[in-house]
Amino acid sequence: MPLHSELREPDGWPSRSRPGPDRESGGAAVEFVMLGALLMVPIVYFILGVGILQGASFAAAGAADHAAKVFVRAENPVSGQAAAEAALRMAVADFGLVEASASLEISCDRPMCLESGTAVSVTVVVEAPLPLVPALGDAQLAAGRVSSSATQIVGRFR
Repeated sequence: MPLHSELREPDGWPSRSRPGPDRESGGAAVEFVMLGALLMVPIVYFILGVGILQGASFAAAGAADHAAKVFVRAENPVSGQAAAEAALRMAVADFGLVEASASLEISCDRPMCLESGTAVSVTVVVEAPLPLVPALGDAQLAAGRVSSSATQIVGRFR
């Protein structure tokens, strides 16, 4: 019989009353899962927020460019305004944003907006909502506000 047999249980396993690394088995997996979840939730939320801001930025840039192009091709300022607003609605909807979160402003460098050679500037402002946060009545908490401008020259031959 070996000398250290009194420290072992009859089946050959170490004694449970003996302190050592065997008393800590199984705790690391629980700690890893809990800490992983606590660290991953903010990181995933941040990535979602950045994605929504990027989508709002693309929507604003696309809407401003397209709205300026359709405005200078219109027959009159009223139909140009309607076409520019339709371009804004389409661009915002393409990125899954609410139409009410976007605004459109059209300005001209001459009194007659559709006169040949006039520079027409369109500015679009889009508020990107916070991800996974419902609207509170009419107010939506915003992650940020992005804007984009585009300028087109009214051509001689429309």
